[in-house]
Amino acid sequence: MALGGTRINPSRFDRRQIPFYIILIPLAIFMILPIIFIFSHSLKPLDELFAFPPTFFPQKPTFENFRNLFTTTTKNGIPISRYIFNSVVVTVAVMFFNILISTMAAFALSKMKFKMKNIIFEINTIALMFVSTTVTIPRYLLISELQIVNTYFAHILPLISMPVGVFLIKQFLDQVPDSLIEAAKVDGASSFYIYRKIVLPLIRPAIATVAILSFQIVWNNIETSSLYVNDETLRTFAFYMSTLTSNIGNNVAGQGMAAAATLIMFLPNLIMFIVLQSNVMNTMAYSGIK
Repeated sequence: MALGGTRINPSRFDRRQIPFYIILIPLAIFMILPIIFIFSHSLKPLDELFAFPPTFFPQKPTFENFRNLFTTTTKNGIPISRYIFNSVVVTVAVMFFNILISTMAAFALSKMKFKMKNIIFEINTIALMFVSTTVTIPRYLLISELQIVNTYFAHILPLISMPVGVFLIKQFLDQVPDSLIEAAKVDGASSFYIYRKIVLPLIRPAIATVAILSFQIVWNNIETSSLYVNDETLRTFAFYMSTLTSNIGNNVAGQGMAAAATLIMFLPNLIMFIVLQSNVMNTMAYSGIK
């Protein structure tokens, strides 16, 4: 794009971009420092964890914190692999249902015509205002009434509703021309065929965004294990790590293991975001266009 003969966004480096680099590079470094600290903190030996003045990078990096962490977990009656298995099962199930429900609901709200469509979308938008704490008691009563306490469903059911996913995908779908959907209907395509063959391929960036958000919610969730599950063999890895770090974090020797546990919980979120971050940026851009 050009304005008055000057390219606003040149394809190659241009000295007019220098002011942007001067501002953005220090800002990017500042924002990445907490991530670097999580990695470096987990590799510090015990004496460096309590050194004063504190150091940002480890002087003598070690994996002793991770060895101590997994040695401690093997001493319990339930192996750590069981907690990881539970987390994987719950995370995959919730992500699948979140994507399925969000995409179907967004498709209906964006491209179908029916009564109270706008009201339903407004209700979904209002739901974005509520944090999970405000619905803890109703959720518990519902799960208890359904008699799914101490089951995998107690982990899955409270998390499959994702208003932000419906909102993002619906806004993304609004940019898809209605003429494309109408042409498919004229050719005799059913609504499910249009959803499966036309809509889903077009909204892959939005689906990737919902997958990331869903993963973060489920992988780091300890509420379901705390409130709805009493059977230790059904609790998740996040809950186990939170109880482990709270117990060992109160003593000096446990600080290293707590740092290692923090990195283990954080790493999957980071990997998913790095792999799918371009899709997130596209979704946010399209969702803001009206």
